[in-house]
Amino acid sequence: MSLLARIRNLFSRSAQPGGAPGDDAEAMPDPAVISAITGEPVGDIALYAHAMRHRSLLRGRPGSAIESNERLEFLGDAVLGSVTAEYLYLEYPDEDEGFLTRLRAKLVNGKALAKLGVSLGLDRLIAVSDNLRQQGQTQKLTSIMADAFEALIGALYLDRGPEAARQFIISRMLEPQDLDALMRREDNHKSLLLEFAQARGWPQPAYQTLEASGPSHDRRFRVQVVVQDQPRGFGEGKSKKQAEQRAAASALAALRDAEPVNGHADATSGTAFHEN
Repeated sequence: MSLLARIRNLFSRSAQPGGAPGDDAEAMPDPAVISAITGEPVGDIALYAHAMRHRSLLRGRPGSAIESNERLEFLGDAVLGSVTAEYLYLEYPDEDEGFLTRLRAKLVNGKALAKLGVSLGLDRLIAVSDNLRQQGQTQKLTSIMADAFEALIGALYLDRGPEAARQFIISRMLEPQDLDALMRREDNHKSLLLEFAQARGWPQPAYQTLEASGPSHDRRFRVQVVVQDQPRGFGEGKSKKQAEQRAAASALAALRDAEPVNGHADATSGTAFHEN
C-alpha cells in the first residue's frame, strides 16, 4: 500500500461517526456540492465532512471519537504552501526571493483564504457549535473560513491525490488572480504587523534604520523590525517608509510560518478568535 493510501485510510477511519446520532458533527455534505466546488468526483465523502467540522462542535464531548478539521487543515496548509511557492517560482523566473515572499503573503493569508472560502460556499457547509451559529457570524470569522479552505485542500489531496489538489489550488485561487496588479497594491504591512502583535499581547514592533546610503537624489535605506526583542524582518527601499513596510511584510511572513497551524488568532487581521 502506498504512503498516500495509508494516510487516506487513517483519515477515513478518524472521520467515521462516533458522537450523538443526527448531530452536526456527523452531517455529511452533498457529494454533488463538493464536486462542484472542487471540480473533481468525490470518492470518500467522509473526508469532506471531516474538513467541514469545526472544533467548537467537540466542546463538552471529550470522549468522542470524532475529530475536528484541524489535522486536515495542517495537511492542506502544507499542500497550499508548496503549490503556491512552485507556481510563483515558475511564473516569475527573474524575481528574487523577497519579491516571491511578498507576493505569497498577499495570496496566502487568513483574510484572502477566508474570502475565497466564502466565495466557494464553505460558509454554508462548515459545521459549528450552536453558540457560534446563533451569533450569526460564521461568514465573518476569518479564521474559521480560512481553516475550512485549507482543510478542504487536505481532504481533496487524500481523496483524489496530489495532482487534483494542485489543479484545484491553481484553477480556483492562483489563475484567477491578476498577480502583477496584486503585487503593485501597497498593503499597510506595518498596521497588519502591529495588529498581529497586539492580538498576542506583544509589545509594539520597533523599526531601526540599519543603513542609509547613496546621493540625495537616489537614497537607499535598510531597516529591521524588532518584535519581542528579536529582529524579525528586514527591508530595503528608496525611503524609510518603503523600507519599513517591506521589513514588516518580511516579519509577518516569518511569524506566520513559525506560528502553529492551530493557533486561535487570525494572522492577517490580528483578530483573536475565542470559542463560545
